[in-house]
Amino acid sequence: MDAIRHNFVQRMIGAAKANAAMYTEVEHDAAATPQAAGVVAIAAAASAIGGASAGAGGMAGAVIAALVGWLLWAGLTYLIGDKLLGGTATWGELLRAVGFAQAAGVLYVLAAIPGLGDTVKAVVGIWVLVCGVVAIREALDFSTGKAVLTAIIGWVVAIALATVLVDAA
Repeated sequence: MDAIRHNFVQRMIGAAKANAAMYTEVEHDAAATPQAAGVVAIAAAASAIGGASAGAGGMAGAVIAALVGWLLWAGLTYLIGDKLLGGTATWGELLRAVGFAQAAGVLYVLAAIPGLGDTVKAVVGIWVLVCGVVAIREALDFSTGKAVLTAIIGWVVAIALATVLVDAA
């Protein structure tokens, strides 16, 4: 691929703008996997600072949980999108794309501003979801409809698994 390679910050900005070409770039750049992990970690830290995520372990716990969730989400989208709905991607391609889809999550830090918390959480959450659909669509090389379906099925499966795990604990 002879496309222009953007730096980490440019990639985050492009991903947050839901720029399809940026998702294609990171999808095809195996060296971008650590960058995608960095995006997930930065978004998790911003969420912890903004109070948008709570849990044991503070910021370190939030980052670890986000990284584990990212790995699982990429696996689910791979199984659903590639194996069930006929997309064409590897797990690594989805890992990079859905990692960068969390770039707008850096704005969760703004939830710390008094009076804006819930609004910031809602707006950024929807923004990240939209970017996730674009990332899935680009990585799996299929329609927006199939990307939305992949995200919905994945969300339902993830909620079901989380419920089973919580009930078992």
